[in-house]
Amino acid sequence: MRSRAPAPSEPAQGTEPDATRGPALVAGPEPPRPRGAGRGARRKGRASAWRWLGVLPFFAYTTLFLLVPTIELIVKSFEGPKGSFSTANVSRLFSGEYLSAYATSVELSAITAAAGGLFGLFIAYGAVHGRLPAFIRPLLSTFSGVAANFAGIPLAFAFIATLGPTGVVTSLLNRAGLHIYNHGFTIFGMAGLSLTYIYFQFPLMILIISPTLEGLRAEWREAAQNLGATPAQYWRHVGLPLILPGLLGSTVLLFGNAFSAYATPYALTAGYINLVPVQIGAILQGNVTVPNPQLGDALAFGMIVIIAVAVTLYVLLQRRAARWLP
Repeated sequence: MRSRAPAPSEPAQGTEPDATRGPALVAGPEPPRPRGAGRGARRKGRASAWRWLGVLPFFAYTTLFLLVPTIELIVKSFEGPKGSFSTANVSRLFSGEYLSAYATSVELSAITAAAGGLFGLFIAYGAVHGRLPAFIRPLLSTFSGVAANFAGIPLAFAFIATLGPTGVVTSLLNRAGLHIYNHGFTIFGMAGLSLTYIYFQFPLMILIISPTLEGLRAEWREAAQNLGATPAQYWRHVGLPLILPGLLGSTVLLFGNAFSAYATPYALTAGYINLVPVQIGAILQGNVTVPNPQLGDALAFGMIVIIAVAVTLYVLLQRRAARWLP
């Protein structure tokens, strides 16, 4: 009889199947590339290049009008009378009227940032979670966008016409027997300047804190109430910890906004209040006798350092607050 040949699935007689070896791999021809794959990659690269070309004017603008002037300002801050390196200009910032100017600017910015921030927070919360009519919120957003940019000489004139010695509101208060100017108030002093700053601070707060307040979901409040928490406990353990990074970041931004204001305090007080932007303006205009004109650059360099710290804090706090945004 003829012996039967082993089936393909059976091992040959006298051999053991090798369990450690997998099935034999036979190299076959490469699958053909899809037609047009190269053109698609080139088209994608061209689209990416066009996207970068679209933002090129932005980078050119910031380089020419922000980065280059800032570098030149920093270099001149450490420049002596004959062009040599010197720290005399920066050292003068820590003494005399210049240190007082920084202290006054920081005090004014902190007061108006805190007051404007709280005022704007309450208004924004009422608009977002207050169950007000539907037209209130877009109306408030429009007003905030306009009022936050209404500053400078027009704002100073508006407050002089309103709360000046012969202003409309001052005249009405005098008729009512409330003579505010007889009790030490003046629109040209620190209190009047603070009120003027608050006018453009709280609308800015409304604009930047509203997205954070939208992150407070009604379900969280309802869950806290179902668990027996009081409104105070809800805000202490849930609400305030959630909005605190955004609230602090917005307040820091308000501080920087007030710290860099120049036209409003100059037009309102005519340099009566010693502020850093007013000092820089006086040096640039030649209204004071300065032995070294680079002192104005040093004053601006000090402002840049303070604003950079404020912006860094704002970015860090906003990054943490963004985790809870819807």
